[in-house]
Amino acid sequence: DDFGVAAAEALADAMGTEAIEDLAAQGASSDTVHTQVRCHLRYEATEVALPVFAADIATMQRTFEAAHLQRFGFTSPEKRVFIALVEVEAEARAEAPSFANAAGCRQPATPLSRTRFYSQGAWHDAEVWQRDTLVAGQTVSGPAVIVEANQTVVVEPGWSAEMTPRGDLVLTRTAARARETIGLEADPVLLEVFASRFMGIAEDMGEALRATAQSVNIKERLDFSCAVFDRDGQLVANAPHVPVHLGSMESAVETVIRERGASLKPGDVDMLNAPYAGGTHLPDITVVTPVFLDGGTAPQFYVASRGHHADIGGTAPGSMSPDATTIEEEGVYIGCVLLVREGRFLEAETLALLTGARYPARNPAQNIADLKAQVAANARGRAELLRLVAEFGADVVASYMAHVQANAEEAVRRLIGGLKDGHFRAETDGGWAIEVAVTIDRACRTAKVDFTGTSPQQPTNVNAPAPVARAAVLYVFRVLLDAPIPLNAGCLRPIEIVIPEGSMLKPAYPAAVVAGNVETSQVITNALVAALGVLGSAQGTVNNLTFGN
Repeated sequence: DDFGVAAAEALADAMGTEAIEDLAAQGASSDTVHTQVRCHLRYEATEVALPVFAADIATMQRTFEAAHLQRFGFTSPEKRVFIALVEVEAEARAEAPSFANAAGCRQPATPLSRTRFYSQGAWHDAEVWQRDTLVAGQTVSGPAVIVEANQTVVVEPGWSAEMTPRGDLVLTRTAARARETIGLEADPVLLEVFASRFMGIAEDMGEALRATAQSVNIKERLDFSCAVFDRDGQLVANAPHVPVHLGSMESAVETVIRERGASLKPGDVDMLNAPYAGGTHLPDITVVTPVFLDGGTAPQFYVASRGHHADIGGTAPGSMSPDATTIEEEGVYIGCVLLVREGRFLEAETLALLTGARYPARNPAQNIADLKAQVAANARGRAELLRLVAEFGADVVASYMAHVQANAEEAVRRLIGGLKDGHFRAETDGGWAIEVAVTIDRACRTAKVDFTGTSPQQPTNVNAPAPVARAAVLYVFRVLLDAPIPLNAGCLRPIEIVIPEGSMLKPAYPAAVVAGNVETSQVITNALVAALGVLGSAQGTVNNLTFGN
């Protein structure tokens, strides 16, 4: 408000006077001092403040919201904006140093000689210049070479170099950068490049999520995962985060496409945790952001992040009750729900959802803070994908998404060709068992993973939704590969997964599922590696610890 801005202005004036006096004490003349004032703004009840140049209220708010949208992927226009701190920078600008070769003192220099250099896939004839003979304002157009006592400056074609009155050599692009023409067919070198780029985007998303989250569960314990998906919601690449998330997030993205695909708009973000619609257990909330290209009416890609929230309600703190027998006892059930609508974070609606269940979330403010962090992580992924498209073109990026999946598929097919049929039944002290038979078709290089014989749906919370079983299968076949390929949807194309209806690996609403994600998934993994004859069955637990107050 006006009072806050007036207080900031008074503070800036006092700080500016102090800074000018400090520079004067160092011998700077007052008429050479230049000051800049920045106000660091933040939304009410948030911690991150973004700097904007001091101006009138409307201008600063517009600048702040634009910066917030770019960095975090949403704005909250209904929330008050606070000035967190005022920054004043004072600089004493020294007079320009005398430059012996100033224009008018000497004639413009001429080239010393000519040479050739190789650049951008071709040889170029270039003039050779001596730097200390150039006069102020003289421009050298590339291709050229400028030599001096301690270095050589190569001026590429499409660039120019200008000598300034200060004696600086400033290089400027004079011709638009030509985009390298890349075919849509797979190139072995570019395949590795794009696989690394896609993986790097997912890793950047994870770092953004870790840096902006508030809960210990996500920020310190790193119970989260981030991934990139193609236009059909098929997994392209993920960072090496939590394995049970990675193979199951694809189901969550497919749910968003199925339920919201026709109505998705730029700036929309959806969330869900429903175990029967792509989720795993309720503490894991998946946030999905569609990526639209300029002028596009349908998403070309998707990015998603899944975070395990420290509490999502339920009968016990931490939302991991060992006594739960129905899904509502485990916390707030979230179907496919809008979290951000056209760039505006739906905070009131989200708060109502988190507090309106029979067993509501205990710390909804922290849930909302972590959800905002997930939106911010997705915004980072979206920006990086758009940067990739700007560099190579949408068709090339989409093609190489398909190529990295096909490469993973071929790697798994080669692996399958060396495997044998197998069967294993993993019994537990809870009285339930996971049974799996693996059948190998060497001619087609395919595998059938059949969970027939697995115990029926349990009255306890050890049931595991189908995406969890799928994630375990994907994980097992991926870790058997020696090739450093991204874990993606291509890994499962040669594998048929059979899960009997009514089994504990395909539970029906309202079955409890919270332990399926952390305990049953480990038993599934043990049974698979034992059936394949590559490893003995381990203890069958992830030694899960839950806590809360």
